[in-house]
Amino acid sequence: MGATVQANGTNFALFSSHADKVELCLFDENGGETRLPLPARSGHIWHGFAEGVGAGQHYGYRVYGTGHAASGLFFNPQKLLLDPYAKAVAGTAHYRNEAELAWFRYDDMRDNAAAAPKSVVTVEGGFDWQGDVRPNVPWAKTVIYEAHVKGLTKLVPGLPDAGTYAALADKQVIGRLKDLGVTAVELLPVHLHLDEYHLQKRGLVNYWGYNTYSHFAVEPRYAANPQDAANELRRAVKALHAAGIEVILDVVYNHTAEQDLETGLMLCQRGIDNPAWYWMSCNGYCNWTGCGNTLQVSQTHVTRWVMDSLRYWVEEFHIDGFRFDLGAVLGREPDFHTCGRFFQAVAQDPLLAGCKLIAEPWDIGGEGYRLGQFPYPFAEWNDRFRDDMRAFWVHESGNLGAFAERLAGSSDIFRHSGKRPSAGVNFITAHDGFTLRDLLSYNHKHNEANGEGNRDGHSHNLSWNHGVEGETLQAQVIEARTYAAKALLASLLLANGTPMLLGGDEFGNSQRGNNNGYCQDNETTWLDWVGHDEDLQRYVQSLLALRREIGLLGKDAWWDTERVRWLVSDGREMNSRDWENRETKSLQVLIDNKWLLAVNAKRSPQTYVLPQGEWVCRLAPAQARTDHAKCTVPNMGIWIFSQIGEAL
Repeated sequence: MGATVQANGTNFALFSSHADKVELCLFDENGGETRLPLPARSGHIWHGFAEGVGAGQHYGYRVYGTGHAASGLFFNPQKLLLDPYAKAVAGTAHYRNEAELAWFRYDDMRDNAAAAPKSVVTVEGGFDWQGDVRPNVPWAKTVIYEAHVKGLTKLVPGLPDAGTYAALADKQVIGRLKDLGVTAVELLPVHLHLDEYHLQKRGLVNYWGYNTYSHFAVEPRYAANPQDAANELRRAVKALHAAGIEVILDVVYNHTAEQDLETGLMLCQRGIDNPAWYWMSCNGYCNWTGCGNTLQVSQTHVTRWVMDSLRYWVEEFHIDGFRFDLGAVLGREPDFHTCGRFFQAVAQDPLLAGCKLIAEPWDIGGEGYRLGQFPYPFAEWNDRFRDDMRAFWVHESGNLGAFAERLAGSSDIFRHSGKRPSAGVNFITAHDGFTLRDLLSYNHKHNEANGEGNRDGHSHNLSWNHGVEGETLQAQVIEARTYAAKALLASLLLANGTPMLLGGDEFGNSQRGNNNGYCQDNETTWLDWVGHDEDLQRYVQSLLALRREIGLLGKDAWWDTERVRWLVSDGREMNSRDWENRETKSLQVLIDNKWLLAVNAKRSPQTYVLPQGEWVCRLAPAQARTDHAKCTVPNMGIWIFSQIGEAL
């Protein structure tokens, strides 16, 4: 599929089950156009060989057919269309007002070739991967760091090409990640994307990038040299691999940038074969993504397209894994099926067998929440961990049972079908929502800069400002927020399962209360490496070092009563009444009789009678009064002890 360069020309292939004719349009450097009808059709694939055409050629398609709006067919050969398999694109679609948007409307009868982006013929395989070794970090030892290519590096002091793939490959940046103790970076989308109409009208951009319009092409905005964006990304992957760090890409196969019919575009799939690509209803598109359209991944050719795209990123960029945005769409037929076509294709693919696959296990369609229902080998974002831990620490819920269930790996959700704890990707915060610092500094979202009247973003954040909305110099408030931050971080990084840390949370990064920074390509979302909290960063480093020491956390095994005991503060085994008591808000977790977590969810001191043995405090959010038998902690947090022999 797509454009395949051969010795004396290029073969072009395009799927369309409803087209009557397909023209390949070749453009010269002056914008001159040559139209060549694709002469052959095999099944629903139109194809033809163009002699003398090679790498660098700009091209597009004009697709002819009988348009029946009631059937969702919108053929319009006046609109130049991108190749869904294009590996590079020249130009972009500008639609900052209604007049510009009209050029890309499906019902506009003017030729838009001059304004439309063009696909570019490319040749792969020329990059020097010599010496590259994939880290292949076991799931049990994986620690994920979610970050944006630009936001991660833009404000690093003295960094050449800050905010680019080149900066991601810099030794200083990689050294920070390595010293922290993470094993994988999960990058927000690096596929070519568009800024939505409502953003372009307001002079804003889609900073996060979840509006893909070319699923094989690298986004050039993040490149120091946009003409070399693909190789720049490859060099970054190679450099991260050399440090033992895997690269996971956040990918969007649930919708495309063509959006809805009201303000949407005719760029690619809509004009090629609209009902064969998108889920349709009698009222138009099934908008299970909130983005105007939903890809019909269960269709054979769409499944193939997604699989080809995934394999391309693995083969050509040595990507180690993927996180699937709104992943429930992948299993819709149209109801969600654990054994759906796409999941079967993934399960039998030998190239993807070694990749880490992570689903965001929901969409916004009916019955779209599917946590725990994705098949092996998928792991899943565990929002139950997020909410239960926030409730326990931030709102002092006192729900010891929920805390213990999440700390132990969420067996109530994932312990079935042979799954292991790593199937749950635990997180407290992610790109979508408050940062950790803001979670503890704001009662309400402050998204006014997004231009949507503060209506966008989540309103149910389980946050608390500790008495002052936003930043403050009050020492008591700062101290309380620090205790809560360390408690949440310890719960995340010492829990069974796969931890995911939002980039910047380790040093207290803030977005000043904006919990939906998708359109803020500025210092709101760029990580502040100058004003960072060094004490908090050292604490996170120490937590991850202890995670590597605690043997059970590296086993990817479900906890049982032989290895893990749950104790009340006075040292006895917890009983049903203790679990139901919402007032105590404290417990002890004894792991392998070698490690002890003293958990205090109150904002007041708590005394613990330690289990038999000689214990030493290995990590604490603040100093505690300790002897060999008792420990009194001053405030909220998790105090971590080991037997004397384990400290050596």
